[in-house]
Amino acid sequence: MQSLQEKASEWSGLAASDAFAIDETNIFNSLGGDIKPFVDLSTNFYNRSALHLSYSRLKTIFSFFLSILCSWETWVRVFDDEEEWFRSIFANSRKEDAIRNQYEFFVQRMGGPPVYSQRKGHPALIARHRPFPVTHQAADRWLFHMQQALHSTPTIDPDSKIKMMNFFRHTAFFLVAGNEMTRQGQSIPSDASGVLSLTDALIT
Repeated sequence: MQSLQEKASEWSGLAASDAFAIDETNIFNSLGGDIKPFVDLSTNFYNRSALHLSYSRLKTIFSFFLSILCSWETWVRVFDDEEEWFRSIFANSRKEDAIRNQYEFFVQRMGGPPVYSQRKGHPALIARHRPFPVTHQAADRWLFHMQQALHSTPTIDPDSKIKMMNFFRHTAFFLVAGNEMTRQGQSIPSDASGVLSLTDALIT
């Protein structure tokens, strides 16, 4: 029988060594020892961008005319996702709380102070996500938004983005494996306990 870690590696396509490369360095310190990059990332994840106005020059066969065009450049995020089933996962969450829970966990997990645990107690990854439909489809959708959020967060350097995204991908499918196991009435194996204390709050 595969362990949760083995399932996460198979479904994510990432070896555990790649997923936990974030532990080879202190990302919190490498980003200046400041919470701002993590606040930026979580805000970008849950929000959509502001409206941008752009101007385009139109050319006709007779002459050139300068016209002002308004264009919407919108990156849809979690609370405005086009899929109702995905939005419903967050229906009972306040956006401000979701942002804070996420960035505080990221700060803690990436080498910063334990601000998440100090406020919310001991992390419990699978237990906290038990009420939600943590499926392969949901994991893929969550990862899509996180990839876009990382891309639009200039306060995080490219190397850290790669390490963080690998960690997020592996952990998302670890959640899927744990969700399937609990819904089948199976107990969580002891080898998962270390991961549970490290990777909470990735979706809630």
